[in-house]
Amino acid sequence: MIVVDHLTKRYGAFTAVEDVSFVCQPGRVTGFLGPNGAGKTTTMRVMVGLTPGTSGSVTIGGHAFAEIPNPGRHVGVLLDASAQHAGRTGREILGLGALSMGLPASRVDEMLHLVGLTDAEAKRRLRNYSLGMKQRLGIAHALLGDPSVLILDEPANGLDPAGIRWMRGLLRSYADRGGTVLLSSHLLHEVEMIADEMILIGNGRIVAQGDKGTLLASRGGVATTLVTSLDNAALGAALAAAGHPVEPAGAGLRVGATPEQVGRAALAAQVVLTDLRDGGAGLEDLFLDLTSSTQRDAIGATR
Repeated sequence: MIVVDHLTKRYGAFTAVEDVSFVCQPGRVTGFLGPNGAGKTTTMRVMVGLTPGTSGSVTIGGHAFAEIPNPGRHVGVLLDASAQHAGRTGREILGLGALSMGLPASRVDEMLHLVGLTDAEAKRRLRNYSLGMKQRLGIAHALLGDPSVLILDEPANGLDPAGIRWMRGLLRSYADRGGTVLLSSHLLHEVEMIADEMILIGNGRIVAQGDKGTLLASRGGVATTLVTSLDNAALGAALAAAGHPVEPAGAGLRVGATPEQVGRAALAAQVVLTDLRDGGAGLEDLFLDLTSSTQRDAIGATR
């Protein structure tokens, strides 16, 4: 379990994180979401002892990170996949990690296999890795000590679609086995697909937290569903008659309703569905609204 209690971090007159509090539970994936520069990475650096907090506290399993003996065996961390010696090979990097944690050398091969790095790739130096390969190596290093807690900052960065799907499955299975996962990202859709709970941060402050349903309900948000059927016109009419807003979307419809509500309307209208999925726009709109003051969408905007 990770407990962040009234954490504040200031750099001179600038407050990067202000009075942040939340809890990450075992067996759950917690998504830590916010625009670039919102305070996500600073919070995570304080968690793992790389940056001292100004006030408040962070504990992992009831202890500050610095107090945990052999921390890699308890907490897996990926904050910057490039933060390794560029002249070392992937195998050497994992081998040194295993040695420092008192792990058998066989653990290196297990992790390379787990993250899909071949023997040839493991012999290449880090400077010759693509960003996606660095991410896979970083995830391997985080999992090396078989920790009970994972703290990952933008782990999908640089991964191709197949790699992103692989990562989602890996983290989901890790949480299902009782692990605690804190996953930071500015990519709402990717986190939404695996997170049990989401924490939204903007300008260094928590602006909302909870599961998707709770977040939408708390702000009067509307769930959105994408649906395609054999008779979109009949389905659209049935949904509109039930009071759900409907608009065309590609080959199908975007509906202001939950997938369950759409399915029930289709059943009542005896329309066969060929595709039904969570549209996610309701949560995306909520996220953009809550963090609007920190969004930078203008060309040439400065950080």
